[in-house]
Amino acid sequence: MLYFTRWKALGIILTALVVCLCAVPNFFPESQVKTWPGWAQRRLVLGLDLQGGSYLLLEVDSNYVKKEKLDQIRDDARRVLRDAKIGYTGLNSRNDAVEVRISRDTDLPTALSKLRELSQPLGGLLGSSGQRSLEVSDAGGGLIRLTVPQAAITERIRQTIEQSIQIVERRVNQLGTVEPVIQRQGTDRILVQVPGLQDPTRLKELLGKTAKMEFRMVDTSVSPDQAQQGRVPPDSELLMSASTPKTPYVVKKQVLVSGGDLTDAQPGFDQRTGEPIVSFRFNTSGARKFAQATTENVGQPFAIILDNEVISAPVIREPITGGQGQISGSFTVQSANDLAILLRAGALPAPLTVIEERTVGPGLGQDSIEKGELAAYVGSILVIVFMLLTYRLFGVFANIAVTINVAMIFGLLSLLNATLTLPGIAGIVLTVGIAVDSNVLIYERIREELRGGRNAISAIDAGFKRALATILDSNITTFIAAAVLFYIGTGPVRGFAVTLGIGIITTVFTAFTLTRLIVAWWVWWKRPQKTVPI
Repeated sequence: MLYFTRWKALGIILTALVVCLCAVPNFFPESQVKTWPGWAQRRLVLGLDLQGGSYLLLEVDSNYVKKEKLDQIRDDARRVLRDAKIGYTGLNSRNDAVEVRISRDTDLPTALSKLRELSQPLGGLLGSSGQRSLEVSDAGGGLIRLTVPQAAITERIRQTIEQSIQIVERRVNQLGTVEPVIQRQGTDRILVQVPGLQDPTRLKELLGKTAKMEFRMVDTSVSPDQAQQGRVPPDSELLMSASTPKTPYVVKKQVLVSGGDLTDAQPGFDQRTGEPIVSFRFNTSGARKFAQATTENVGQPFAIILDNEVISAPVIREPITGGQGQISGSFTVQSANDLAILLRAGALPAPLTVIEERTVGPGLGQDSIEKGELAAYVGSILVIVFMLLTYRLFGVFANIAVTINVAMIFGLLSLLNATLTLPGIAGIVLTVGIAVDSNVLIYERIREELRGGRNAISAIDAGFKRALATILDSNITTFIAAAVLFYIGTGPVRGFAVTLGIGIITTVFTAFTLTRLIVAWWVWWKRPQKTVPI
């Protein structure tokens, strides 16, 4: 156990040195680190509780998700029945089901067969249990009921959350913030933490908008005044403008082009008027549909609709075939930039509601840092003094190993660009105790071997060898606990789990390689026979 080849010793020292050097960028100003090569710029990011920032907890509107699911099933049922040329009446949504009455009894078996094709196995574990996305049943009297089971609603909400997280992440990143934390919480909530952002108002506005954009024709067959009196054509609807004072528009329900066909959106200025605008560009499919719509409706107004509000309603002067255009409508520079961010990030599949909001000031964050540092310093000093008084020279060896252990923790966290939080600092302090505990087990075993009559070198070798199993058992069980905390925990709990897990890995490395190497060098230098300074 005490013999090291030259290459093995060199490998241990180089490993510790390289990992420790990864922590160096944290001791220099960020402006200076940015001038270094890219591989040398990795550093720790302070979490929300250390540098301040904004905390938002968003909730997905589950009722909206359910309604969208039922509307989709209703539209699919209408399409299937029309394609099969089956007559029907009373197609509508009721509670958690869509109902339709088949006109002729002879068409009922065919209708049931066709509509059951809409039902698909649910994915994942639910699919293996035989559950399906839709239950189609004969309610009697020619009435067919298409029921959405709760498992299908839950699966749809899960998919909505996952899609929303991606879109929220794109929107937040467009703000230029550093290392935001965006993750799922529970079944229908999203946690957003943005360190360094002290005013969450603009963030809430960006995240609160669904950004569902549509291009539709304005219905000129009726005036807005007539529509407000209730005379709205069945294939049109009355919408209000986004600007104030509110202006009514009668627009057709048919969507010419949707926001999903946009590939880019950028803020800019109109060359003629100098007012802020948003320039957009369609993909190939969107460009083709937009060109066809503008070609067929020259001289007619069309509405650009965002979240059921008309932001602009220009008249088509000539066909727009280039697949790009611009939106104008009383924008400020910031509102034009925000709209471009929303359009680039994409539309949310369901509205998000802010149910909890917290702002942590930089002063409170600095106070947390100072208290965390104080706790770390006091704990470390007490540990160092204890090891020196109890194990003398071998206590010095242990303290050297623990110091390198902590440096390696910071190096690995920097290498991963991890976010350091206050619970993370607690995990590092706890790791110091675990690291010292490993050395205590080794040294106490050496004392036992000396009391048993072994000579110095034999006792030291046996101490390291026989303490190995105990230390591995204790550290592996702690690492499993950290892994479970990371898997099921959120936010600060994960930060604690990460630092604890990394600390356990570095502890095992330093206890069984670095400390042993230092002791082996001392044995080679002193050649002790009877006594050991322990």
